[in-house]
Amino acid sequence: MNTLIAVSIAPVGVGEELASHVGEVVKVIRESGLPNKTSSMFTEIEGDWDEVMAVVKRATFVLAERGIRTEVLLKADIRPGFENMMSEKLERLNAAMGAQQ
Repeated sequence: MNTLIAVSIAPVGVGEELASHVGEVVKVIRESGLPNKTSSMFTEIEGDWDEVMAVVKRATFVLAERGIRTEVLLKADIRPGFENMMSEKLERLNAAMGAQQ
């Protein structure tokens, strides 16, 4: 079933600057082949539930397997019958906002 998730995977206790660790996580997500988009706080991933969750697991364990405590925040939108939600949700929002102006 198609799933859109927003996930934040971050190391804990490795100092103030996390960019290099987060970069390792995002690289795993980007190399998954699933549609994804990274913003300053979260990365969105879209695909079949099992595929998306497998990517989240691999991305999490890229740090955890090195002994780094890792925090995961995840929000999921499971909407049967819908695909390409990453962009279509924004299109619907923008259309609704245009109608309100």
